Amino acid sequence: MTSLWWIRRDLRLSDNPALRAALKQGAVVPVFILDPHLLERTPARRQAFLFGGLDELDQELQKRGSSLVIRRGKPEIELLNLLIETGAQAIFAEQDYTPYARARDEQLIQSLPLTLVHGQTVHHPEAVRKPDGKPYTVFTPFAKTWKSLLPSSLNPLPAPEHFPPINLPPSVEISAQLAPSLPKYPPLHPLAKSVHPFLSVDNSAHPLSSVDHFPPGEAEAQRRLAQFAQSPITSYHETRNRLDLDGTSALSPYIRFGMVSMRQAAETALNTFNEKGSQRWLNELIWREFYISILYHFPHVARRAFNPALQNIPWRDDEADFAAWKEGRTGVPVVDAAMRQLRETGWMHNRARMIVASFLVKDLLINWQWGERWFMDNLLDGDPAANNGGWQWTAGTGTDAAPYFRIFNPVLQSAKFDPDGAYIRKWVPELAHLSTPEIHAPCWEKGIRVPGYPAQPIVDRAEARERTLKAYNSSKATSQKPE
Repeated sequence: MTSLWWIRRDLRLSDNPALRAALKQGAVVPVFILDPHLLERTPARRQAFLFGGLDELDQELQKRGSSLVIRRGKPEIELLNLLIETGAQAIFAEQDYTPYARARDEQLIQSLPLTLVHGQTVHHPEAVRKPDGKPYTVFTPFAKTWKSLLPSSLNPLPAPEHFPPINLPPSVEISAQLAPSLPKYPPLHPLAKSVHPFLSVDNSAHPLSSVDHFPPGEAEAQRRLAQFAQSPITSYHETRNRLDLDGTSALSPYIRFGMVSMRQAAETALNTFNEKGSQRWLNELIWREFYISILYHFPHVARRAFNPALQNIPWRDDEADFAAWKEGRTGVPVVDAAMRQLRETGWMHNRARMIVASFLVKDLLINWQWGERWFMDNLLDGDPAANNGGWQWTAGTGTDAAPYFRIFNPVLQSAKFDPDGAYIRKWVPELAHLSTPEIHAPCWEKGIRVPGYPAQPIVDRAEARERTLKAYNSSKATSQKPE
């Protein structure tokens, strides 16, 4: 029997349960569909990463006697056409848990021979529940149950050595080569804009710069995972927050596109589980699955705050301040460094994400959803669940969130996690000549004026704190309590 392997967020051959399920049935036609609904919402740099990953996947398939079929159009139409053209009798795909993917798949499964296979997470979101059957909304008990469900070994699947031979009609073979081609660096294009400025994609940085920092593909993902496991993982608990060190795995773009599986990542952590660093990294992987579970069970978090008591915060939403934040010209060096890193590379250190998010929401009193959208428009690892969870955590509006009255002091954060100022010097070069004591708050605390850099931060933090607490308390006073 011939089956279609419908690739979505699993651009890999190793540890791919959906692929394995298809191969058990016989011949397999690997297919990726460029869904216009998703493609028009995908910024140029993430398209470049995706297309690069597809190109590498096609090369690996060809080494194994197969090739990748690419179609552009609505999945329900293109899949039906491929079933007819290839004579395939089944479609296998990795289950996806975003609201759009679930609605799409629920509709498709009614009319097509589609089998969804669990593989995106270590545990299915339905598997990690409270004893009473309700989903967890607090991380610590979720993580405890998640760990208790682990088998003695995850045993990630090896990549298949070859694919069964199959004779495809010319129409299918041509589609793989010509319809469409796979540009490594797609042309920049504006997305549809709304009245809100945060819905506009920033294409000021060419996607090539992002791909230089993060070469796409499964091979690079596996290389990074192996390199991380050799040493950095053992000190991860000590270095993960340092902005000036390469103390993280930098695997998030690869996990987001399934170029490495969560099972492979978790198995790496478990293999060195006696180390504090690997335990800490495993917890970070569990956070990712926690946010997937939250979006799965509470899809409304994609549209509004999880906590009803904080759904009516009277935001300032100052567009000039938002523009300064996006462009890295707030006058707060660590914030500016992080935002410039994002614009240049499509990635940002997790500690930096918390710092800039706190500054936007708690200092500037700008709706966290503006920042959430900006991150999705610029991050290579932009993922609906993880991105939403991170922003709601910082804003204090989510399930397992930081207290709303916790407001990061960016100067103290900078001094602690970039002690010598190396991170700031790299991304804010106009401040590179300053001494270490001066660089974290040069203008307003040290009286230093730097040509081309703001003389003062765009907000008075003392006043901003009182303003923010008042706004949050106002929402709590006028809203219902969370369930």
